[in-house]
Amino acid sequence: MSSVAPGTEIAGSVELPARREDIELRTSDGLTLVGELASPLERAPVATLVCLHPLPTHGGFMDSHILRKAAARLPALAGLDVLRFNTRGTSSPRGTSQGAFGGGADERLDVAAAMDFVAARGLPLPWLVGWSFGTELVLKYGLQHPIAGAILLSPPLHRTTDAEVAAWAGAGVPLVALIPEFDDYLKPAEAAKRFASVPSAELVAVEGGKHLWVGEKQTRRVLNEIVARVNPAAAPLPTVWEDPTP
Repeated sequence: MSSVAPGTEIAGSVELPARREDIELRTSDGLTLVGELASPLERAPVATLVCLHPLPTHGGFMDSHILRKAAARLPALAGLDVLRFNTRGTSSPRGTSQGAFGGGADERLDVAAAMDFVAARGLPLPWLVGWSFGTELVLKYGLQHPIAGAILLSPPLHRTTDAEVAAWAGAGVPLVALIPEFDDYLKPAEAAKRFASVPSAELVAVEGGKHLWVGEKQTRRVLNEIVARVNPAAAPLPTVWEDPTP
């Protein structure tokens, strides 16, 4: 929980009130993964974001800034549960998850552990939200679990095969991909070709966007795009905090 004065601009590292719980996930191969569940304080959550972080060998972890800001803002602003965790072998201020980086293969068990946690807690309407490497995990393993939808931030499509992408056609759940205009790996025109096998996929070309979504303008754009799909009634998000409790 945090205390934020009414009238505070919602930007940077501002952390809005929420219930924040350190959690541990157990994988089927015996590892313990560390994470956090952030939940709304005064109301039941309407949906859950299960966040999968960027590549840990290149600095990605559960506190990568878009995911950290989603957990800091969206429980209060959009009534969402936000589940973040470090995949195997990944460290953050929360701690280090056991195991070693598995190149995207062994991490299928990490995704399964997160979804087992969602089921055990009865968290509502889980949406997978992957960023960069996390999008590979979403595309490769997301359909193995009951999900309400999936949102991809800067998908590089390095580890995901064409067949794994095509499997989402007719899957019956929304697939949304935010493609930065100036992405380092997959720009909008190429993304249209790579996702052509999934006619139902919603590709959002983000003008001025870059792979790392640096800056408050891009942060707000990403979080608004997420909320517009997961809880449209809460969009657009406010930019100034007004405590909703009397």
